[in-house]
Amino acid sequence: MQQIVPFVVLAGALAAVLGGFAWLASRARRSGVGRALLGPLDEVYHPAAHRSRIEIQVQAERQAPAPAPGDGLRRAGAARPGPAGDW
Repeated sequence: MQQIVPFVVLAGALAAVLGGFAWLASRARRSGVGRALLGPLDEVYHPAAHRSRIEIQVQAERQAPAPAPGDGLRRAGAARPGPAGDW
């Protein structure tokens, strides 16, 4: 019995460390920290990743165009007039 205890303690410690790493990885994925830290390394080993990362950043920063003054207000689900102009 005394010979098994160290192995059980070692297995439990290993499981706790691996579980902590898995939890840390899920938190990093949710917050986006992994992209910021590993982005330059990804560019070194995968040069095309730089272009795609820049494109994703540009799309994230892009804003929707403001409506023109003459457009008027229209609900998102409102029907548009047909070819004859009737609703």
